[in-house]
Amino acid sequence: MSLKEQITADMKAAMRAKDMKRLGTIRMLTAAMKQKEVDERIVLDDAQVLAIVEKMVKQRRDSIEQFKAGNRPDLVESEQAEIDVLTAYLPEQLSEEELAKEVAEAVAGAEGPKDMGRVMGVLKGKLAGRADMGVVSKLVRQALMGK
Repeated sequence: MSLKEQITADMKAAMRAKDMKRLGTIRMLTAAMKQKEVDERIVLDDAQVLAIVEKMVKQRRDSIEQFKAGNRPDLVESEQAEIDVLTAYLPEQLSEEELAKEVAEAVAGAEGPKDMGRVMGVLKGKLAGRADMGVVSKLVRQALMGK
Protein backbone atom coordinates (compact mmCIF):
# COMPACT_ATOMS: atom_id res chain seq x y z
CA MET A 1 0.00 0.00 0.00
CA SER A 2 1.44 3.36 -0.99
CA LEU A 3 1.74 6.18 1.50
CA LYS A 4 -0.96 8.11 -0.32
CA GLU A 5 -3.35 5.16 -0.02
CA GLN A 6 -2.47 4.79 3.67
CA ILE A 7 -3.31 8.44 4.31
CA THR A 8 -6.67 8.04 2.55
CA ALA A 9 -7.45 4.91 4.60
CA ASP A 10 -6.52 6.75 7.81
CA MET A 11 -8.81 9.62 6.83
CA LYS A 12 -11.71 7.21 6.39
CA ALA A 13 -10.94 5.57 9.75
CA ALA A 14 -10.85 8.98 11.46
CA MET A 15 -14.23 9.82 9.91
CA ARG A 16 -15.74 6.58 11.20
CA ALA A 17 -14.25 7.15 14.67
CA LYS A 18 -15.42 10.78 14.63
CA ASP A 19 -11.90 11.88 15.62
CA MET A 20 -12.21 15.48 14.41
CA LYS A 21 -8.71 16.70 15.32
CA ARG A 22 -7.01 13.82 13.52
CA LEU A 23 -9.44 14.10 10.62
CA GLY A 24 -8.73 17.82 10.24
CA THR A 25 -4.98 17.27 10.12
CA ILE A 26 -5.26 14.44 7.60
CA ARG A 27 -7.60 16.51 5.43
CA MET A 28 -5.07 19.35 5.50
CA LEU A 29 -2.39 16.89 4.35
CA THR A 30 -4.55 15.50 1.54
CA ALA A 31 -5.38 19.04 0.43
CA ALA A 32 -1.67 19.86 0.21
CA MET A 33 -1.06 16.67 -1.77
CA LYS A 34 -3.90 17.39 -4.20
CA GLN A 35 -2.71 20.98 -4.61
CA LYS A 36 0.76 19.79 -5.61
CA GLU A 37 -0.71 17.26 -8.04
CA VAL A 38 -2.91 19.89 -9.68
CA ASP A 39 -0.21 22.57 -9.79
CA GLU A 40 2.42 20.31 -11.33
CA ARG A 41 0.05 17.97 -13.23
CA ILE A 42 1.65 14.87 -11.74
CA VAL A 43 0.71 11.89 -9.60
CA LEU A 44 2.67 11.94 -6.35
CA ASP A 45 4.90 9.04 -5.40
CA ASP A 46 5.88 8.17 -1.82
CA ALA A 47 9.01 10.35 -1.87
CA GLN A 48 7.02 13.41 -2.91
CA VAL A 49 4.35 12.72 -0.26
CA LEU A 50 7.12 12.42 2.35
CA ALA A 51 8.50 15.79 1.26
CA ILE A 52 5.07 17.36 1.77
CA VAL A 53 4.72 15.78 5.23
CA GLU A 54 8.22 16.98 6.21
CA LYS A 55 7.40 20.50 5.05
CA MET A 56 4.18 20.54 7.06
CA VAL A 57 5.96 19.28 10.20
CA LYS A 58 8.64 21.96 9.79
CA GLN A 59 5.97 24.66 9.42
CA ARG A 60 4.31 23.51 12.62
CA ARG A 61 7.60 23.46 14.53
CA ASP A 62 8.26 27.02 13.40
CA SER A 63 4.75 28.00 14.49
CA ILE A 64 5.29 26.42 17.90
CA GLU A 65 8.39 28.58 18.43
CA GLN A 66 6.40 31.69 17.54
CA PHE A 67 3.45 30.73 19.74
CA LYS A 68 5.78 30.05 22.69
CA ALA A 69 7.32 33.48 22.21
CA GLY A 70 3.81 34.96 22.14
CA ASN A 71 2.79 33.05 25.30
CA ARG A 72 0.00 31.08 23.55
CA PRO A 73 0.08 27.58 25.11
CA ASP A 74 -3.32 26.74 23.62
CA LEU A 75 -1.98 27.17 20.08
CA VAL A 76 1.25 25.33 20.95
CA GLU A 77 -0.83 22.34 22.06
CA SER A 78 -2.86 22.41 18.84
CA GLU A 79 0.21 22.54 16.62
CA GLN A 80 1.89 19.74 18.61
CA ALA A 81 -1.19 17.54 18.12
CA GLU A 82 -0.90 18.11 14.36
CA ILE A 83 2.80 17.21 14.44
CA ASP A 84 1.95 13.98 16.27
CA VAL A 85 -0.49 12.99 13.51
CA LEU A 86 1.88 13.96 10.68
CA THR A 87 4.98 12.24 12.08
CA ALA A 88 3.15 8.92 11.94
CA TYR A 89 3.68 9.06 8.16
CA LEU A 90 7.43 9.69 8.38
CA PRO A 91 9.92 6.83 8.52
CA GLU A 92 11.62 6.11 11.84
CA GLN A 93 13.99 8.93 12.74
CA LEU A 94 17.71 8.24 13.09
CA SER A 95 19.26 8.29 16.54
CA GLU A 96 21.93 10.88 17.34
CA GLU A 97 24.67 8.24 17.02
CA GLU A 98 23.43 7.06 13.62
CA LEU A 99 23.12 10.65 12.45
CA ALA A 100 26.65 11.49 13.62
CA LYS A 101 27.97 8.40 11.79
CA GLU A 102 26.22 9.40 8.52
CA VAL A 103 27.60 12.95 8.79
CA ALA A 104 31.12 11.66 9.50
CA GLU A 105 30.98 9.39 6.43
CA ALA A 106 29.74 12.22 4.19
CA VAL A 107 32.33 14.70 5.47
CA ALA A 108 35.22 12.24 5.09
CA GLY A 109 36.11 13.33 1.54
CA ALA A 110 35.44 17.04 2.10
CA GLU A 111 38.24 19.57 2.31
CA GLY A 112 36.51 22.29 4.29
CA PRO A 113 33.52 24.62 4.54
CA LYS A 114 33.53 25.21 0.77
CA ASP A 115 32.23 21.62 0.35
CA MET A 116 29.11 22.26 2.45
CA GLY A 117 26.74 22.18 -0.54
CA ARG A 118 28.13 18.94 -1.92
CA VAL A 119 28.01 17.20 1.46
CA MET A 120 24.45 18.40 2.14
CA GLY A 121 23.37 17.20 -1.30
CA VAL A 122 24.65 13.70 -0.55
CA LEU A 123 23.05 13.63 2.89
CA LYS A 124 19.72 15.03 1.74
CA GLY A 125 19.26 12.07 -0.57
CA LYS A 126 20.26 9.53 2.07
CA LEU A 127 18.45 11.00 5.06
CA ALA A 128 15.22 12.28 3.49
CA GLY A 129 12.43 11.88 6.01
CA ARG A 130 14.68 10.22 8.56
CA ALA A 131 16.32 13.31 10.06
CA ASP A 132 15.69 17.03 10.54
CA MET A 133 17.85 18.62 7.84
CA GLY A 134 18.35 21.73 10.00
CA VAL A 135 20.11 19.60 12.62
CA VAL A 136 22.07 17.79 9.89
CA SER A 137 23.20 21.15 8.49
CA LYS A 138 24.50 22.26 11.90
CA LEU A 139 26.39 18.98 12.37
CA VAL A 140 27.93 19.20 8.89
CA ARG A 141 28.95 22.83 9.45
CA GLN A 142 30.63 21.92 12.76
CA ALA A 143 32.44 18.97 11.16
CA LEU A 144 33.65 21.04 8.21
CA MET A 145 34.89 23.90 10.42
CA GLY A 146 37.23 21.40 12.10
CA LYS A 147 38.91 20.58 8.76
